[in-house]
Amino acid sequence: MLSLFPSLLTYQQAGPLIIRVILGATLAYAGYQKVRSRGTSSGSNSARYGYVEIFISIFLVIGLYTQLAAILNAAILIIKLALKAKEGKLLSDGVNYYILLLAMCISLMLTGPGFWAFDMPL
Repeated sequence: MLSLFPSLLTYQQAGPLIIRVILGATLAYAGYQKVRSRGTSSGSNSARYGYVEIFISIFLVIGLYTQLAAILNAAILIIKLALKAKEGKLLSDGVNYYILLLAMCISLMLTGPGFWAFDMPL
């Protein structure tokens, strides 16, 4: 394989680790805002919804059932994007954030958890 820095390929499992931890922390914070009634997302600001986001995000951060947690978070993000589209704000400034988070979820579904995860194959 042609690579500019072939010695860095040893650490290729660090990429999913970074994506997994950052995505989990970001979505957990969004869930925390919903629990504390400060969420700004359209149509999904109930406390129960926030607890579900926090619960799923904990699985992402610790790396347990990572691909399932990524699928569930992707479903949540698709719902948020659909609500934005229903409001006519699909191409507004805040939506690109949801699209990037959705891309991170899809990446984790395809690559797996990375280093330091409970569901890492042996």
